[in-house]
Amino acid sequence: QVQLVESGGGLVPPGGSLRLSCAASGTFQRVNDMGWYRQTPGKQRELVAVITSDGDVRYAESVKGRFAISRNNAKNTVDLQMNSLKPEDTAVYYCNAQIDKWVRVLGYWGQGTQVTVSS
Repeated sequence: QVQLVESGGGLVPPGGSLRLSCAASGTFQRVNDMGWYRQTPGKQRELVAVITSDGDVRYAESVKGRFAISRNNAKNTVDLQMNSLKPEDTAVYYCNAQIDKWVRVLGYWGQGTQVTVSS
């Protein structure tokens, strides 16, 4: 069984910062790509940022220069540092990990954490 546990959401005023964290646990060979997605009511889940096990990163255009993704391969964790937050960043943020379970790679999701940017 694999679990992704997220933490760090909350309410922050515009221009503020938040840091999200996600930890993968369970039985697997390794964690491949890890990323953060977000979703608002009535919209599809969208990619925010993704990082490979080699440290290559990719960001949505809307968060470039404001958000930074990082990971610790030894601990199987991924963080998202969010700066200069805007009201349009308000969403439920989900952690995703591509888990190598020897015979196949499966995608897993965290439970989601609410981020609200409002004064």
